[in-house]
Amino acid sequence: MTAAKTTAVKIEEPDEGPRSKRAAILAAAIGKFGKDGYDATKWSTVADQVGIGQTALYHYFESKAHCLLTIMRLELQRSHEMFVKATADQPNAMDALRAAVRAAYAVSEKDVLQMRILQNNLALLAVPRNSKREETERQAARELVHRIESAWTELLERGMSEGVFVRRDAHTLALNMLGMIVSVWRWYRPRGPVTLSAVGELTEDCCVRMVAI
Repeated sequence: MTAAKTTAVKIEEPDEGPRSKRAAILAAAIGKFGKDGYDATKWSTVADQVGIGQTALYHYFESKAHCLLTIMRLELQRSHEMFVKATADQPNAMDALRAAVRAAYAVSEKDVLQMRILQNNLALLAVPRNSKREETERQAARELVHRIESAWTELLERGMSEGVFVRRDAHTLALNMLGMIVSVWRWYRPRGPVTLSAVGELTEDCCVRMVAI
């Protein structure tokens, strides 16, 4: 059965004029949250890195958690867009699956940090927020999670319909496959002993084996 389709909450990104510090704040937060961890990062440290006073942060984000949820939502959005782009116009489901896995690892060091932040803080999406702005970001992130899961489920159902993937529960299989793909970001380090290309090749082979008849 195909997973229920959802439409993500529309969030209007604020206009960033030449004097806006929003992009710089996000970049600094991604660096600190990704390398040192969210809990270990002081909100004032982000302000210091950007070169602004801590009170100026609240012009852009009402809290450290609001900034974190924004980063998580932006990463989910990026991941979904990359999946759609990679799988569009692929001649068959197997080629689409391989392209989707390759796209998941065709990332920059900034993307790696964003994905690590997302995976390390996913539990935050399960709990409603008291702040309206935080809750809007949380809901948008949750709906993007559902869209990603649905997109992978539909890809697997396509392969089953084409007769090239073994017939199993497509949604459960999609969740298992996604779990394997994203678990990498908890331990992978760009300058570590294992290259991302090697990780991608191994994961692509595992995903193909999961569906092969």
